[in-house]
Amino acid sequence: MKISMCGKGGSGKSTVVTLLANEARTRDYRVLVVDSDESNSGLFRMFGFDRPPIPLMELVGGKKKVQKDMIKGFSSGEPGTGMSVMTQEHIKVDDMPSEHILKKDNLGLVSIGKILQSLEGCACPMGVLSREFLRKLSLARDEIAIVDMEAGVEHFGRGVETSMDIVLIVVEPSFESLQLAERINHLSSGIGISHIWAILNKVPSDKIALKLKSELGKRGIETIGSVHYDNEIFQACFEGLSLGKGTAGEEIRDVFDSLLSRVLG
Repeated sequence: MKISMCGKGGSGKSTVVTLLANEARTRDYRVLVVDSDESNSGLFRMFGFDRPPIPLMELVGGKKKVQKDMIKGFSSGEPGTGMSVMTQEHIKVDDMPSEHILKKDNLGLVSIGKILQSLEGCACPMGVLSREFLRKLSLARDEIAIVDMEAGVEHFGRGVETSMDIVLIVVEPSFESLQLAERINHLSSGIGISHIWAILNKVPSDKIALKLKSELGKRGIETIGSVHYDNEIFQACFEGLSLGKGTAGEEIRDVFDSLLSRVLG
């Protein structure tokens, strides 16, 4: 099961990714978290790691070589400049070189790459690498991949979602977040994804949650669950610490139950 976590910048995608991954781990799933957001650099801290994994972009020779040397190899299986794992037709979690994946119990974290300096160029090569890596990623029945996408919808233009089973839209209480959710729903449907749901995040009250659900319903988007504003989560994010469970952790349990019931029946 491959899950794409989408939404407006600042809506809390990384927080929901972390909470959902931690919940899946408690259910004895093996979880691979894919950091595909080239801007946000703090996801590794949310899981309690003291450093980020070496990006997969370095595994394939860097941004400049991706489009020149690797795209043909990705699509045809011919050798490229990167390590052999990226030229395999199917990539399993256990195939990942140890320096490019951080592990803790049944959790693995990989990163596509980051924008680190001025004038280094656009993020298009990262989008290409995300798309091809996720396309080739082969999961066992007890494995779940959760992808923390970049904010907005540009990744749809790059085709990153074409191999996703589920799109979850993180919606915060704002008009802009609702508008973007509608666009994400439309784009997801347009590439044939049928499992598309919204997760409300940073909700201040049940009244606001009901209003958000109503507005999303008018846009043809079903809400799979809500995560209320949690001061413990806010404090951890503010201080760059790993996320505990708190109230948000309890609410994500219901989200995960709803997800399993809808997908697995």
